[in-house]
Amino acid sequence: MRISSKIQLLFQMFTLNCKGKILSLENPLVMGIINVTPDSFYKGGLNEGNEAILKLAGKMIEDGADILDIGGQSSRPGSERVSAQVELERVIPIIKLIRQQYKEIILSVDSYYSLVAENAIKEGVNIVNDISAGEMDKRMIETVASLQVPYVCMHMKGTPDSMQQNISYSGLLKEVLDFFIQKTDECKRAGIHDIIIDPGFGFGKTASHNFELLKNLHVFQMLEKPILVGLSRKSTIYKTLNISVDEALNGTTVLNTLALNNGANILRVHDVKEAKEAIMLMKEYKRSEN
Repeated sequence: MRISSKIQLLFQMFTLNCKGKILSLENPLVMGIINVTPDSFYKGGLNEGNEAILKLAGKMIEDGADILDIGGQSSRPGSERVSAQVELERVIPIIKLIRQQYKEIILSVDSYYSLVAENAIKEGVNIVNDISAGEMDKRMIETVASLQVPYVCMHMKGTPDSMQQNISYSGLLKEVLDFFIQKTDECKRAGIHDIIIDPGFGFGKTASHNFELLKNLHVFQMLEKPILVGLSRKSTIYKTLNISVDEALNGTTVLNTLALNNGANILRVHDVKEAKEAIMLMKEYKRSEN
């Protein structure tokens, strides 16, 4: 299925107002993942400690990250939920540290707690990334609207502690699309101007579901919202290839390239340099089509 010229034009025109900083999505962006949790499924050699995290942030920025996404709670399947207070204690010192050192970088907070979102924005964060799309904290959407920041709205079936149990859909694409139609309308009515949609690869979905979503990613362009894709080193890659998570970089790059070809605007990744290279090559590939 080829994307119409109208959709292609819309794909090129997205901008995000990040607390006064205008972020253009004329070319796809890279969001670097910074997990400050003791049980993150992938640390990438990161040792605990603020110095190591600051070094990681610096490396990601040097490699071309457009956004750094800071999270203080694991959302891997079967993970246990921690309180908003614990999450605050993890992420706020790191946000302050990175913001002090790197004043211009766009920061995102990965949280489904409105309290965490509110405090993070006060400390210089520009975007709220909510895996539950406001379903796990009913104050989140109204809070983001009052903060006037972009909102990443992700589809997840269930919650992290149970989402990979008894997974079933009557029709995957229709169900996810209907969810976003309803949720983006809710966000707009609340007063959120910049909405980013994330199909939620691996969140209440099997590997087969993930490949179906990836193959049909272009369908979500009808919503006329930027599309964020988070496939980095996920089990769909390493279980399919029968390798370890540490060996999943090549597979990540392959799936990220397919996502870019199918309309992704933002890649959320652990490995920034490789994602930027995929974007550069895809840009040249697209240019050769014209």
